[in-house]
Amino acid sequence: MGVTTALEWLGSCSGCEIAILNIGEDLIPIITEALDIVHAPVLMDHKYFGQTGEGMTLTIPKAVVGIVTGGVSNHEHLEVLEEMRAKCDVLIALGTCATHGGIPALMNGQDRQQSWEDIFATHTTDPGAKIPTVEVPAPLDRVYACDEKVKIDMQLPGCPPNPAHIAEVLMSLLENRAPVLPGKSVCDTCPVKREGKGDVGQIRRFVTNAKYKADEPLSEMRCLLEQGFLCLGPVTVAGCSRRGAPSCISARVPCRGCFGPVRKDGNQMLDMMNALASNGIDYKSVIDRRSVLRFSGAHGMLKPLRKRPTKEEA
Repeated sequence: MGVTTALEWLGSCSGCEIAILNIGEDLIPIITEALDIVHAPVLMDHKYFGQTGEGMTLTIPKAVVGIVTGGVSNHEHLEVLEEMRAKCDVLIALGTCATHGGIPALMNGQDRQQSWEDIFATHTTDPGAKIPTVEVPAPLDRVYACDEKVKIDMQLPGCPPNPAHIAEVLMSLLENRAPVLPGKSVCDTCPVKREGKGDVGQIRRFVTNAKYKADEPLSEMRCLLEQGFLCLGPVTVAGCSRRGAPSCISARVPCRGCFGPVRKDGNQMLDMMNALASNGIDYKSVIDRRSVLRFSGAHGMLKPLRKRPTKEEA
């Protein structure tokens, strides 16, 4: 009998669950010998309130290991997360949505009430449309990362997370050792050629290709940041590398920051502005600086902008 394991998804897209499948052949002995999965809505039909709805409270089976994906954006997510924390000895936050808010936390940059009105009550919606109050769980005031609501024992970011790292985390728990995971930045694992400061003083929009020769290896392409593109490699933790290079860079495009900040409490936006300055690039040339937080908007990083008063209000 393997170690009892519960899996749960909150505000997510199932990309993390697919990443688990992408472990490949090594997944077979993990799920057939090492783990005993007792709860996983994506895989099995286990009802929160009993198979016939006879229960009065949300219940998840007790497990040694719990894996949670997705951010916390409504009261149901919060209730499920708290139950997972209560029933699991070790709780793992898997994926950037769970660790830093991910793409759903972009909503934190907008006024919540105004967002609902824009979605449900504009002239483009169905006649009589209104904000639902019964059919869907009530939203929280913003999107939270899991560790903002409960104690998380281990975090593994990524959008999606690296399958090899998921396997490493699971095996490290089973073998009672610390996992071996990347701790450096994407830049530290990037093979491109660096020449010091770039030749441009303004950020270039990525509407034209970077300069490189398709028949040459990545090691012959000049650093995209030095070319003037907003590459978030300096402020993003490594982990996406396969075949020796970060995924985005392998496609000759700038890093988008999907693994979250290098430092535990790092602010990718502020750190990136410093990185631009050190490369001789004017940070004010970044039109929407808050877009740097597209994957890490939880933990209070991304907030609605204050409305400027109109002439009538002033």
